[in-house]
Amino acid sequence: MMLETSNPTLSPAAPDTPSASAALPVRHGLSVDVEDYFQVWGFSSVVDRTTWDDYDPRVGESTREVLDLFDGAGVKGTFFTLGWVAERDPQLIREIVARGHELASHGYDHTKVFDQTASAFREDITRTKAILEDVSGAPIGGYRAAGFSIDQRTPFAYEELAAAGYRYSSSTHPIAHDHYGDPNAPQVPFHPLAGDPFLEAPVATATVLGRRVSCAGGGWFRAMPYAASKKLFAQAADQHGGQLIFYFHPWEIDQDQPRVANAPLKSRLRHYLNLSTMKGKLHRLLTDFSWDRIDQIIQPQSSTVAA
Repeated sequence: MMLETSNPTLSPAAPDTPSASAALPVRHGLSVDVEDYFQVWGFSSVVDRTTWDDYDPRVGESTREVLDLFDGAGVKGTFFTLGWVAERDPQLIREIVARGHELASHGYDHTKVFDQTASAFREDITRTKAILEDVSGAPIGGYRAAGFSIDQRTPFAYEELAAAGYRYSSSTHPIAHDHYGDPNAPQVPFHPLAGDPFLEAPVATATVLGRRVSCAGGGWFRAMPYAASKKLFAQAADQHGGQLIFYFHPWEIDQDQPRVANAPLKSRLRHYLNLSTMKGKLHRLLTDFSWDRIDQIIQPQSSTVAA
């Protein structure tokens, strides 16, 4: 696989007028992984996919709360959505697009890429793209793998995504973690395919005392005091010379969600940590930094790759 990591391909907003300040705020990529509380990987050992329809869905209500939060802050984002959710709540999908956000693919049913063959992955991404486009009427150019599961075990992934018509992926979390991540992966956007403009845009990490630390959102963001998260995010932006990508899930602001019985202790501790404070933290983050859809901050350009 050929990579180019020395020249990030995300670009800050241009001035609206010739007299606008040259020091405009950098727009970071704001993203939401649209999945329900019972669909998370941490509960997969006790919640089988064949039983998902037995659960009362909450993702529609919580996602609409996210949409209202974004409207209140005057920001737009990218919603990486499961095909399974789109089939069951098409009105939610249309509302995401109607409110001016980017709709993107999160795969059909949250299966990790490294648990699929190349042909199964091809079927998954093609099926989900078609579902989302049919329901929304909008083109789908972005993809995020379940559990950031594109890594060295999935050499077929980028070629399949490009062939299926996707423009970019945000599927890597370049840290060491027990569920995902590659501590040696690029921390900045890169072109994984020689001669192809397809882009991989990792979620945000900073380097502290020689070690990579996530500042991308999710459980990391819920666990840390807000002041520490803000400082780390700003530090990462300085280190990498520009935009970062942040993510979270609608269930993270749903403190009244049912508790999943018999889930592993580690999964329960991670999943339910600080749900009651997440919305307030997000509100502060949305006002302290400048945000936009991922497709609006990607700068199209020719791919220059290096070994």
